[in-house]
Amino acid sequence: MGDKINIEVVYALPQEQMLFPVLVAQGCTLAEAINLSGVLKIHPEIDLPTSRFGIYGKLSRADAVLRDKDRIELYRPLIADPKEVRRQRAMEGKAMKKGGGET
Repeated sequence: MGDKINIEVVYALPQEQMLFPVLVAQGCTLAEAINLSGVLKIHPEIDLPTSRFGIYGKLSRADAVLRDKDRIELYRPLIADPKEVRRQRAMEGKAMKKGGGET
């Protein structure tokens, strides 16, 4: 267990993305790596027990064992429920169009 692996912890805010490269012991878990990264000291609003996180975009558990070059992503809660937004638009009679422009 003396071997070390390189991982990254990423936390994105609306205006910036923070990347924390960390050298951790082989066998380190996702939660341990987040704690070691220092992201929780810089962003105390992150509540690790209730947060969601993943490795390369795939939702993962806090006890997941990391591999060399894994990228841990901390996910922020959604501001609005996408289903509710669609429901409200439908009630207002607005059609959702792909492409963002009006035709």
